[in-house]
Amino acid sequence: MTTVTLSVASREDVTQRALAAFGGEAQGAHISFASVELLWQTLTKKRWEILKIMTGQGPLTIREIARRVDRDVKAVHGDVHALLEAGVIDRTDEGLVVFPYDAVHVDFMLKAA
Repeated sequence: MTTVTLSVASREDVTQRALAAFGGEAQGAHISFASVELLWQTLTKKRWEILKIMTGQGPLTIREIARRVDRDVKAVHGDVHALLEAGVIDRTDEGLVVFPYDAVHVDFMLKAA
């Protein structure tokens, strides 16, 4: 099973993880956001629904995603493109979209202001 960790991480954290990976330490798949606010701005409720139905499903058309989430194709198209631009999902050579993970782990800490 391939799990991706969605996290809030500083540039320093990401650099440390990359250096460890270059040193041969397995890091697993990570998608990092600079802040909790950016994570929630990117992963809105409707986009989270899209990720949920794409998890473990392989490449899909936007029309099929819209059918599975029971939403208008045009609205789903906008959300899919936002996820593509954020680097959360990928496009295949055939033009389909894919979230190539079987599970998602979300990891961030809320600290006192």
